[in-house]
Amino acid sequence: QLRLVESGGGLVQPGGSLRLSCVVSGFNTDDYAIGWFRQAPGKEREGVLCISPSGEVTIYADSMKGRFTISRANTEESAYLQMDSLTPEDTGVYYCGITPLVCRDSWTLFHSWGQGTRVTVSS
Repeated sequence: QLRLVESGGGLVQPGGSLRLSCVVSGFNTDDYAIGWFRQAPGKEREGVLCISPSGEVTIYADSMKGRFTISRANTEESAYLQMDSLTPEDTGVYYCGITPLVCRDSWTLFHSWGQGTRVTVSS
């Protein structure tokens, strides 16, 4: 019954913005961190941002600092990823997953992944 659904991806020009949504149904995530990860073509999955139940944010790479922002609405069991100043290197499929209590260092520690939403940054 637990399900995560990502949405909000699409085609944007370099320098543009997107806001991705991760909606959780059938589960209470009040004690779970929600993380965003992405997988670019031909690359391994990598962490983007994660937010804990208390609102503490983990940024997995310096390249995302100042450009990406994560937030959550616990009452709605949702998390959002605001992406600004997008570059072609941000292209990939973006996934959200959950993990108990605090953000973890590896995507392998998250579970209940959604199907992903595709982001393409191109002119």
